Amino acid sequence: MEAIAQQVTQAITPLTDVLKSFNLPEPITHWGHPLMMGIVMFVMGGAAVYLGWNGRTSAVGEERAQKLNLHKRLALWMTTFMAIGYTGGIMSLVMQGQNIFESTHFWSGTIVLGLLGANGAISMSKFGGGKASLRTVHAYLGSATFLAMVAHAAFGLKLGLSI
Repeated sequence: MEAIAQQVTQAITPLTDVLKSFNLPEPITHWGHPLMMGIVMFVMGGAAVYLGWNGRTSAVGEERAQKLNLHKRLALWMTTFMAIGYTGGIMSLVMQGQNIFESTHFWSGTIVLGLLGANGAISMSKFGGGKASLRTVHAYLGSATFLAMVAHAAFGLKLGLSI
């Protein structure tokens, strides 16, 4: 595993060297990723969870359709930003001289992206042709993923304070 971590670090070091050449203030290098991802996770993620459950429990109609449509778009954008932020987090660790695979925050982020991908796949399958059971799995998996994001944020805060 150490060899893979070294390969990943070597692969992105040229890019992190370019970022270092900008001479960004240390607080931005250190806390930029957590600040931006915290906004994505708690604002977009919280809104996506709210809209998903609110739409799921609303009466059938135009308002419900609008909530679920907004939930779908918001969750897709949130997942996109999470994937970009994941890359930024790895770059931040490398810029600060940290071993990426030794971080609980790295592993929890990997799990969160996997959960988001799995939940997105359920949705993109149109819930297996409209199966109520897959809609239920999607709802509860989405909520569990949000809880995993909260744990991920806690691991990130612990990491940030320890560096």
